[in-house]
Amino acid sequence: MSLYILSKEQLGEFVEKLQAKFRVVGPVRTEYGYAFDDITKPEQLELNYSTTILPPKKYFLPQREVLFEFESETDDKGLRSYEVRPIFQEVEPTVIFGVHTCDMHGITLYDRVFAEGYRDEHYVERRENTYIIGMECLTPCDDASFCKDMGTLSAPQVYDLHMTPMNDHYMVDTGTERGEKLLLDHVYVEMARKEDIQQLGQVLSSKWPRFKMRLKVTRDQTPSLLTLGYKAKLWEELGEKCLACGSCTNVCPTCFCFDVQDEMDINMTDGERSRVWDSCQLREFALVAGGHNFRDTKASRVRHRVMRKGKYIKQVHGITGCVGCGRCERACLVNITIPGTINNLHDEMHPEPEKA
Repeated sequence: MSLYILSKEQLGEFVEKLQAKFRVVGPVRTEYGYAFDDITKPEQLELNYSTTILPPKKYFLPQREVLFEFESETDDKGLRSYEVRPIFQEVEPTVIFGVHTCDMHGITLYDRVFAEGYRDEHYVERRENTYIIGMECLTPCDDASFCKDMGTLSAPQVYDLHMTPMNDHYMVDTGTERGEKLLLDHVYVEMARKEDIQQLGQVLSSKWPRFKMRLKVTRDQTPSLLTLGYKAKLWEELGEKCLACGSCTNVCPTCFCFDVQDEMDINMTDGERSRVWDSCQLREFALVAGGHNFRDTKASRVRHRVMRKGKYIKQVHGITGCVGCGRCERACLVNITIPGTINNLHDEMHPEPEKA
């Protein structure tokens, strides 16, 4: 599309103009760290943030969402029938500011899972009513990040606008026609000149050495390593450490497992069905009829999560299921990490020969 220059002094004006028509959300500072939240005044917006506690997936897949309501009747013969009414909550047009490139890769995966093939209309409606304004990452969030290993350090084509911070302005890339209209309708900007584009290239090139590689294998080699190490001793060791608390999956931008719950009214005839976030690390997740649990041990559940991130999702959807954001590492209470797991598995499967 096109490149524009937005002065940093104009950012507040841009946000205020958007607030007149849209729900505006973005990273804000809280007592627990940064979090995506509603912006009520422009100065709340913290674009120079490290990372957020939860990814922006909560705006596309709420922690709890009613799918439909049902009502039952019993006839004279004692037969019960149900009437079902789908529930689509009104979606307010939303602009999400400051989405990092790793989180945009997470949204790319969600688009493939929920918007292609068997479409999830609840997801699609939210997605179509949400504008994504990305933020280029010029420095690592912290030592837990490994986005460079995962190939998520560059923005995928899911953004409507993408901002790169320069000295006194942002270089704004328009990814969609609606994104360009959003920009031009709400703030005055100048088209980027040749020298501006050259400067942008220098800024983007200079960022790469700041990001370190943490894995001993590439993301393309990871599926083979996980296949080779399916019965590795490492999984039992991690199972001994794991608390099975589900913190890692709750903060993950690519986890999308959910539970379906039916709740009856006190009259025992009406009710609603909801879906809520769930975690494959919880024992109840794999519990099925008859009391059988096909991932009863913590070791099997830890292995499943890593296999899913590094192998299964790529097999099905063609992209890696981990974006290297490091949120699970920050959230884990016993320091189980994706890079540490992959590297330790590599060492177990490829031990160095003993020195004579």
